[in-house]
Amino acid sequence: MQQAHITRRPGWARELRATLGLAGPLAAANLLQMLTYAIDVIFIARLGEAQLAASALAVSLFGLVLWALSGLAGAVAPLIAEALGAHAPALRQVRRAVRMALWLALIAGIAGTIVCLMLDPIMQLTGQQQEIRTLANSYNNVLVFSMVPMLVCSVLRNFVSALGRPIFATAITGLGIFVNALANYAFIFGHLGAPALGLPGAAVATVITTLFTLAAYVCAIRLDRRLARYHVFGRLWVPDWPRFRQIVRIGLPIALTITAEAGIFGAAAFLMGRFGAAELAGHTVALQLASLAFQVPFGVGQAAAIRVGYFHGARDPAGVARAGWVALAIGAGFMAMTAAAMILAPELLLRIYVDPDAPANAALVGFALQYLVLAAIFQLADGVQAVAAGALRGLQDTRVPMWIAIASYWVPGIGLALGLGFLTPLQGTGVWIGLAGGLFCAAAGLLWRWHRREALGLTRAALPA
Repeated sequence: MQQAHITRRPGWARELRATLGLAGPLAAANLLQMLTYAIDVIFIARLGEAQLAASALAVSLFGLVLWALSGLAGAVAPLIAEALGAHAPALRQVRRAVRMALWLALIAGIAGTIVCLMLDPIMQLTGQQQEIRTLANSYNNVLVFSMVPMLVCSVLRNFVSALGRPIFATAITGLGIFVNALANYAFIFGHLGAPALGLPGAAVATVITTLFTLAAYVCAIRLDRRLARYHVFGRLWVPDWPRFRQIVRIGLPIALTITAEAGIFGAAAFLMGRFGAAELAGHTVALQLASLAFQVPFGVGQAAAIRVGYFHGARDPAGVARAGWVALAIGAGFMAMTAAAMILAPELLLRIYVDPDAPANAALVGFALQYLVLAAIFQLADGVQAVAAGALRGLQDTRVPMWIAIASYWVPGIGLALGLGFLTPLQGTGVWIGLAGGLFCAAAGLLWRWHRREALGLTRAALPA
C-alpha cells in the first residue's frame, strides 16, 4: 500500500476527496446492506401485518446483538490504519490483527447466537401477543445460524476497506442483494422448486445470502494481489494474545456504545408492540427509512476512523483534525438533505416498502407518517453522533464515548420514551420523541469530546517524540 500517499498532509480539498473516496464505497455498501434488509421487509410484508410485526421483534434482538458484536470485532480497523500510517513494516501487524479479529468473531458469534435464542422469554416479559410470539420464534430459530458468518464478513470488510479496497465491500454486498431476492422469492412462496416456508423462508434466504457473501470475500482477498500478500488466512490456529486483548480493549467499549444506541431502538420495538400490530408495523417501516438514511453517515464514520487512524499513526495532529472535521461536515450535510426529503415527500419514501394507497395499509401508513416527522427532526443529530464516534475511534478513544452514549440513550432517551409513551396520550409518538432526545444528547457529548480532543490528551500519542 502506498502509505506515503495516504498519510501525507493534504489540504482541505484533497482531504475532502480522500474521505469521499473512502466513505463513498463504504456508505454504498451500507445502503446496499439495508436494501438487502428492505427486500426481506418487502417480501415479508406480502405475508401480512402479523408476520411483519413478528419479524420486527426478532430482528430487533438479532440486529442489536449483531451490530454490537460487529463493533467489537471491528476494532481491528483503527489498528490496521495506525500500522499503515506509522510507515513501519505492516504485513505482520496487520495479519495478526485480522487473525485475532477472526477469532473474536467466532467466539463472540457463538455467544451472540445463544443470546438471540432467548427471544421468547423476552417477548413473554414484554407482553407480546401469542400469535406474534409463535411467528417470531419460527423466524428467529433459523436466522441465528447467520450470526457467526456475518461477523466474519464484518472483519473481512474492515480489512479490505482499510487496505484501500472498499469497492470490494460495495460489489459483494450488491451481488448479495440479487441472491437474497431470489432466495426470498423461492423459499417464502415456494417458487423455483423450493418449499413454501412462509416467514421462516425469509430467514433461510438470509442464511444463504450470508454464506454467499463470506465466500465472495474469501475469493476477493485471495485473488487481489495487494490483499493476498497479507496472508490473513494463513496460520489461523496460532494465537496472539496481546493483540487479541488489544482488540477487546478497544472494541468492547465500541460494542457497548452500539448496544446503548441500538438497544434503545430495539427496546422501542417492544414498547410499540404494546400499542398494537399496526403501530409496530408503522414504526418498523418508518425506522427502516431512518436507518436507510443513517447508513451514509455511518459509512462516513467508518471512513473517519480509518482516515483519523492513518494520521494518528503518522503522528500528525493537524491531519487528524482535518480528517475529523471534513467527515463531520459530510455527514451533517447529507443528513440535512434526508431530513428535508422526509418532510417534503414522506409518502414517496414509504413506497419503497409498502403501497400507501392500499386500504389494508391505511393504519400502518398513518402511524408511519407521524413517526417520519420525528425521524426528520433527529436526522442531523444522528449523523453527527455517528461520525464523531468514528473519528474518536480513529484515536482509539472508545471508553468515554461509551459512557456518553449510555448516559444519553438510557437516561433522557428511554426516560422520555417511557414517560411520554405510557403516561400521556402520545403513545408511539412519545416513544419517538424519546429516541430523538437520546440522539441529540449523544451528538452534543461526542461533538464536545472531539472538539476538546487535544486538551483532553487524546492526540498526545500522535505528537512527535
